[in-house]
Amino acid sequence: MRIGTPKELKNREYRVGLTPQGAQELVRSGHSVFVETGAGEMVGFSDELYESAGCTISTNADELFDSSDMIIKVKEPQPIEIARLQPRHTLFTYLHLAPDPEQTRGLLKSGATCIAYETVTDRFGRLPLLTPMSEVAGRLSVQAGAKYLEIAQGGSGTLLGGVTGVAPGKVLVIGGGVAGRNAAEMAVGLGANVTILDRSLDRLRELDAFFAGRARCLYSTSAAIEASLLTADLVVGAVLLPGSAAPKVVSAEQISMMKPGSVVVDIAIDQGGCFETSRPTTHDEPVYNVDGVCHYCVTNMPAAVARTSTIALSNATLPYAMALADLGTEQAVKTDPHLHAGINVAHGDIVHPEIVAAMAGLI
Repeated sequence: MRIGTPKELKNREYRVGLTPQGAQELVRSGHSVFVETGAGEMVGFSDELYESAGCTISTNADELFDSSDMIIKVKEPQPIEIARLQPRHTLFTYLHLAPDPEQTRGLLKSGATCIAYETVTDRFGRLPLLTPMSEVAGRLSVQAGAKYLEIAQGGSGTLLGGVTGVAPGKVLVIGGGVAGRNAAEMAVGLGANVTILDRSLDRLRELDAFFAGRARCLYSTSAAIEASLLTADLVVGAVLLPGSAAPKVVSAEQISMMKPGSVVVDIAIDQGGCFETSRPTTHDEPVYNVDGVCHYCVTNMPAAVARTSTIALSNATLPYAMALADLGTEQAVKTDPHLHAGINVAHGDIVHPEIVAAMAGLI
């Protein structure tokens, strides 16, 4: 198979879909790999490294798309990239279609088979290609929150870990999945007073055992959320419904009740966000204020640590990319129902049930 990895176009997106090591594995299996010039430069992967791995360097994206059968990316395709897709293409990347009817319409028109990292499953029902970036985003959420709590950034001037004689800051994590647990780990590590809310009793038991009293793990209700918001310095929204738009678990009215100078970080913003006041931001303009509360809603948070993120993502996606390349897309998804779960759009139709539901009346 002919596989192409273009340079990412999203704001401050420096990750790349394939590392040289991953590309080399594909080449050694008999596949042709094309990499757009400069695609990995910002994370330390030069064109020369890709060439040493057996890749062909494409001078521009048009050439790369024309040369390739499968496109491996990181973020959702931008309009100019969607225009390059053809029915013969398989697109393998993050898509997050539920809150994005415009992208969905473009992919439908392209006729390409579009496989979303975030809906590929494993035999335990987990999301193995979302997990590494959820880990990164969870950890980054607390770093970002700590930064914007600084007075120079417009925050309340609260140090999350506190100091001798001064109480630590309070961190509320809504959602105890992979991202939420990693956010809580970081906050606990800083010495913050941490509360985690989740609706799965089984997950709460796991978190209780993991944190062993270092974080409070409570059942999530509207009342519990509201009570915790009143005293929180940092709130991390980490609620996920696979394939669906994120539920709005915090209302605009509840945001207005928070302390001035507090911070909210919405990890679920790729799926529309879980705060009613959330709207997508970029690394160039990451924050805005609503009722005195700083909102950090960057849609590609892991790009801030692009080298770590690239390697972690490529480690997770490579086995699936190998299967698609070795067997061909049609046979690979027939053979592996978990990879089949990743198909969101194919041959001009939406095929993932959660995306069908999200697009009802919009497409």
